[in-house]
Amino acid sequence: MAIKKMDTKTLDYILEKMVETVGSSKNEIFRIGEQCRQEYESLADELKDVKQQVGLIIAAGDKLDVQARFARKRLSEVSMHFKDYTEREVREAYEKAHQLQMELTMNRQHEKQLRDRRDDIERRLLGLTATIERAEHLVSQITVVMNYLLSDLKQMGEMLEDAKLKQDFGLRIIEAQEEERKRLSREIHDGPAQMLANVMMRSDLIERVYKERSAEEAIKEIRSLKQMVRSALYEVRRIIYDLRPMALDDLGLVPTLSKYLQTIEEYHKNKKITFSNVGENKRLPTKYEVALFRLVQESVQNALKHADATEISVKMEIRRSNISVVIKDDGKGFDKTIKKPESFGILGMKERVELLDGSISIHSKPGAGTIVIVQVPLTLS
Repeated sequence: MAIKKMDTKTLDYILEKMVETVGSSKNEIFRIGEQCRQEYESLADELKDVKQQVGLIIAAGDKLDVQARFARKRLSEVSMHFKDYTEREVREAYEKAHQLQMELTMNRQHEKQLRDRRDDIERRLLGLTATIERAEHLVSQITVVMNYLLSDLKQMGEMLEDAKLKQDFGLRIIEAQEEERKRLSREIHDGPAQMLANVMMRSDLIERVYKERSAEEAIKEIRSLKQMVRSALYEVRRIIYDLRPMALDDLGLVPTLSKYLQTIEEYHKNKKITFSNVGENKRLPTKYEVALFRLVQESVQNALKHADATEISVKMEIRRSNISVVIKDDGKGFDKTIKKPESFGILGMKERVELLDGSISIHSKPGAGTIVIVQVPLTLS
């Protein structure tokens, strides 16, 4: 009898907790439904605004298209009868046609982005509608479940939670992929694509200068063109490295970092970048190699772009149980006491370190440079 009494109390306790948990889930689902309704209203207003912007950008694009055609026609006339025009008129015709073409290209890109945003909002509105309906349906179902307290209630709740986690994870992956595509599109358009378009224009101009002026003037233009091509090549390589250095999979972290920093130094004249590894030179699991490479990459880019550093040192030490990285620069530094929103770069660095259960500290003073220290425990399974 004592055993039966204990079992009854245990069952009563389990049922009580089940009722409490299901009630909380019901309230949470109701709250999610209300949030979805609010987001739906906000997106509906944004969709209306985006549609208006699409109309305006199309009108502006049509005007630019007319102007660009006129400029190309003018350029064609100048090219056919270039002897009748001065060098300045030829240059102006080239620059006018190029400028209008670039503006038209940017207009079309902006229009595409607005259209993509419009389509994305419409898809999200459909998804929110389905979510709201699903939330209402789930609230009704849970009310019935609470009345009957079926024995498989706990299992059903776990299934719902697992499905929600999988959906959230999938959505985060999709959003990250889309953001990465947008970023690459902008970088290629603003960097190598624009530089290569300028290269085409400058090559035509060099030929013109050589024929009408002198070989020395043409050589000066060629030197300038060479630097432009060099910059475009650097941008392409930088974008490739941003995606994922191929050497990281083949050679490992230490050789890839050494080569990467050497390449960065070559393309930044009057900059000195040193790298040293005082620990073991061994392969690490992929998650460590990728994360540590990105941390060093972000720190070095920050020192070059934002701190105007002339000397940067990267020191790595790989031990049996942990990894430490120190990135030091002689840049202008910053005042840590001044509160300002953290950049996405620093936030990304902190997130990468947290994923490895490590720590990151940044020390800086105005005029005294910056030191970034990363400590990561090494757990090999």
